[in-house]
Amino acid sequence: MHRAGCNHSDHPRIGRRELLQVGGLSLIGASLYDVLRLQSQAATISPTRKRAKSVIFIFQSGGPSQYETFDPKPDAPEGIRGEYGTVQTRLPGIRFCEYLPRLASRASKFSIVKTMHHVADRAFRNEHISCSYLLHTGRTEMPPGDTNGSIALPRSGRFEWPSIGSMISYASPVDPGVGLPATIELPRINQMRYPGRGAGVLGPKHERWGVDLAPPCRSPDPAGSCPNCFSHDDPNDPARAAGKGPKAWWDNSSCRNPDFRLPDLGVLNVSMPLLNDRVGLLQRMEAMHRQIEGKEQHRQFEAWDARRTQAMQLLATMQPGRHNPFDLTHEAPAVRDRYGREEWGQGFLVARRLVEAGARMVQINLRGWDTHQNAFRDLKGKLLPSLDRSLSGLLDDLEQRGLLDSTLVVMCGEMGRTPKISPISAGGKNASGEIFTPGRHHWGDIFPCFFAGGGTHAGQIIGQSDKQGGLPATEAYTPADLAATIYHTLGIGPDAEFHDQEGRPYKMTQGVAIKGLVG
Repeated sequence: MHRAGCNHSDHPRIGRRELLQVGGLSLIGASLYDVLRLQSQAATISPTRKRAKSVIFIFQSGGPSQYETFDPKPDAPEGIRGEYGTVQTRLPGIRFCEYLPRLASRASKFSIVKTMHHVADRAFRNEHISCSYLLHTGRTEMPPGDTNGSIALPRSGRFEWPSIGSMISYASPVDPGVGLPATIELPRINQMRYPGRGAGVLGPKHERWGVDLAPPCRSPDPAGSCPNCFSHDDPNDPARAAGKGPKAWWDNSSCRNPDFRLPDLGVLNVSMPLLNDRVGLLQRMEAMHRQIEGKEQHRQFEAWDARRTQAMQLLATMQPGRHNPFDLTHEAPAVRDRYGREEWGQGFLVARRLVEAGARMVQINLRGWDTHQNAFRDLKGKLLPSLDRSLSGLLDDLEQRGLLDSTLVVMCGEMGRTPKISPISAGGKNASGEIFTPGRHHWGDIFPCFFAGGGTHAGQIIGQSDKQGGLPATEAYTPADLAATIYHTLGIGPDAEFHDQEGRPYKMTQGVAIKGLVG
């Protein structure tokens, strides 16, 4: 059966409801038992008032500067305040970096927490890999025995904390009839190898679906939003600018057309006739269950089962057409222009379409915020204009469609940047052979976080940094508090537990929802 108003040609032969009725083969491995169990635990899992249905998490990979975004210090000494001016926001007395004018004019629609920080040992809180792990898992400590280098590698005996997205998949599964995984990450996955984004002890049923949508980018040190992309090592010599010129440092022709491709689901090794024969497929899988002996073999089958089930569901949803959330060709040109016809804008637009389709969490990765060198050239020329346009477009579109109250939008990086401006290596040369220019370096002691919608209070500036912008001067918040805030908006209470594949209980978060944002 198809819903009223749907075009039959937009759908495959197998209806979504039919696929969901294939016994235990429910959406991305979450069985009917799982759904009923979660509903029965509503008093424990969801004691808070639920406002948000979905989360859009915007990850500024590399760590954006607090000074050049939401916490400028115009009265600080020159070596701290930087090269930019400020712009007045809609909030009295609150100013942002001058290159965020659209967001400044919309400041009453969102809130900024200025005093996020890491409390892990300094060896961890100033490094990309460990900070990314802490941020994505909502934790304040690294697993015992791990270093910044080892956490990205498999290690026997490590306890694998689930990511925030996998926790959401577990505690707030997608509604029946939604042919999508609960958590989806885009638009570039092959270049995102930071740890902490997996399902850990929750198992494969709650893994996020990473989708490569953007065209290849040939930058030697990829950063920014194609075709407004760049390398931090780009030379300042115009004759060596990216392109096909004889002196060009790199060839950027591969990403001049930034239009997204549809997701590649790969080879499923299951024929459509077999998919249509739902009863026969279920019987085959039940026979395999009976033949498997041993815990490890059973886990391997569960992993296969979860991935195959997800693939079947995606086949039903990912058919080309206006109902495919990744197919932007059916969006009005004015809407696409509002977001900006570049990689980040398209990613934000896909995220809006995915939450409309029922996804619980969409993570958008924005690369290039590790501004050690050429910081002021690249921020004002590339990063900030792309962010200002695409995020403003998302806020406006969500609000006009009545989705902002039910969609929590969160944006931050894994760390901030140092108060002092300096070259990463005095007198040294970058990859293109030019002398390093000044920038800011890793700093996990303070960084800003953006919140909008999802029942959070708008127009708030929460927390204050010291005069130099390098340390919290008021109450500070950890990744655990960030996770607790996200869970709170989804109705997942502070005492909620999750169970690993062995049935052992763990508390979902050690943090507290941020005061001033919720409550």
